[in-house]
Amino acid sequence: MIVDQLFQAVENQGHVCVGLDTDLSYVPDELKEGYATHGESILAFNKAIIDATYDVAACYKVQVAYYEALGIEGMTAYRDTLAYIHKKKSLRICDIKRGDIQQTAAMYAKAHFEGDFEGDWVTLNAYMGVQDSLEPFLQYIQEKNKGIFVLIRTSNKGALDFQYIKDGQDRPLYEEVGRQLEALSREYIGTCGYSSIGGVVGCTNNEKGALLRNKIKHMFLLIPGYGAQGGGARDVVPYLINGNGGVVNSSRGIIQAHKSESFKHLAFDQAARMAAIKMRDEIWGALSR
Repeated sequence: MIVDQLFQAVENQGHVCVGLDTDLSYVPDELKEGYATHGESILAFNKAIIDATYDVAACYKVQVAYYEALGIEGMTAYRDTLAYIHKKKSLRICDIKRGDIQQTAAMYAKAHFEGDFEGDWVTLNAYMGVQDSLEPFLQYIQEKNKGIFVLIRTSNKGALDFQYIKDGQDRPLYEEVGRQLEALSREYIGTCGYSSIGGVVGCTNNEKGALLRNKIKHMFLLIPGYGAQGGGARDVVPYLINGNGGVVNSSRGIIQAHKSESFKHLAFDQAARMAAIKMRDEIWGALSR
């Protein structure tokens, strides 16, 4: 199952998920000037980042909104970025956060698990109901070796608006979402002991991280919030079990590393590599304490 591939990637290369949330402003001027379109320059930037990091990162998360905003040329860059990650034998998380039902959900599943925009995993929102929102994606897990990451508790401040509302038993909403997903996830367990139904759990808002993790112990996690959003290596530790079970996303912290004080003397791709290695080693170090 696809979760076994991701588990093994973490074992071999560490926990880093490189977020290719590539805004045009992140691209160095020399790349913008060297290509006919913005989409082509973004693709060249992404390829250079991938070349520099694929051996020190477990996977890549490509946020579709950055590409949709550029229209056809942006979606061409999105398509070709996904294809290039696959060519490098790495794993692709399509960060689409879709959350519709019935035939619309089926079309989203087809769009992002087949054809031009095919990825290995997608991110989903189950607000309209766990079964209704996810059902069209489940056949791809069974038949096409795909995986899904479903929002459980996010890393943004606005998570407090709804996700922490408590029920009559004093349980926050995010915990109930996790409980239902954990039950469903057990039908799709790989040999590694985790499911191809994974969860998105931010490493900020972290006061009950270990408690939550114990309730969703079969779900492989996509962990945002590292770096620019305030999370650090020690915040990640409660979400990993025996050193595995999750990948940790960093977008700006890696792809904009050449603008930081630490790596400004390096070319953008080499700065990204050094930032990914630093992040990987910090997480490994926190796990060994």
